[in-house]
Amino acid sequence: MTKKIKLYLGILYLTIIFIFLYFIFSKIETSRLNDFSYYKELQIHLDVIVGNNLYFNLFLFFIFCIIWTVLLGFGSPITIFSGILFGKWIGTLISVISVSLGALTLYIITSYFFQSILQKILKGRVLKYIHLFRKNEFYYFFFYRFVGGLGLPFFLQNTLPVIFNMKRSNYFFATLFGLIPGFFVFNAIGAGINEFIKQSDSFSLLNLILTKEIYYPISMFLILIIISIIAKKKIFDVKSK
Repeated sequence: MTKKIKLYLGILYLTIIFIFLYFIFSKIETSRLNDFSYYKELQIHLDVIVGNNLYFNLFLFFIFCIIWTVLLGFGSPITIFSGILFGKWIGTLISVISVSLGALTLYIITSYFFQSILQKILKGRVLKYIHLFRKNEFYYFFFYRFVGGLGLPFFLQNTLPVIFNMKRSNYFFATLFGLIPGFFVFNAIGAGINEFIKQSDSFSLLNLILTKEIYYPISMFLILIIISIIAKKKIFDVKSK
C-alpha cells in the first residue's frame, strides 16, 4: 500500500472518530454535569428506554460496542456503561462478546492495511514474546488479555497479534475468555453506580465507595490486579528469558 493511501485512510479514520465522538457528547448537557439531579434524570430515562424494548436495545448496544472498539479501541468506559444499562450479568455477556468481535474486526483490518507499520513500531518491544506466542498462541494470548496486554493500550492490545500472524479463531476465543474477569468487575461497578444513583438523593464519593455494590467489585478489581501481576511474572517474565 502506498503512503498516500495510508494517509487518506488515516484522515478518514480520524474524521469518523470525530463525528462519532461529536454524536455522543452532543447529547450531554455539560452545564449540568455538577448537578446530581441530572444523573438521576438520566438514570430514570435510561431505565425507561431499556425496559421498553430490552432485546432491541441490547442489539443496538451490541453494534455500538463493535463500532466503539474498532474506532476508539478501549473497553473500560463501555463495560461500565453496559453495567449501568443492563446490570452486571447481562452487561458482562453483551460487552465481552461485542468487544471481542470489535477487536477481531480491528485485527483483520490492521492485518490487511497496517501490518508493516505495526511491525516497525512494536516488534522491538515484543520481540522476546514472539517465541511464546508461536509455541501456543491461544494459551499465551489468553493470559496476555488476562494481565492487561502487558501494559499496552487496549487499541495496541487488539492489533499486536498481527506481528505473530495469529489465527483468527484463536484470537477471538482467547480474547473472549481472557476479558471476562476484568469486564465482569467493570460491569459490576457500572451496576453499582446505577444502584447508587437510584437510591441516593445527593452525591458523596465516600458513600459511593462504601456502597457494597461498589466496594465489592473494587475489592475484586484489586485482587485481579494482584493475580495479573503474579500471572505476568510467572508466565511472561520468567519464560521469556
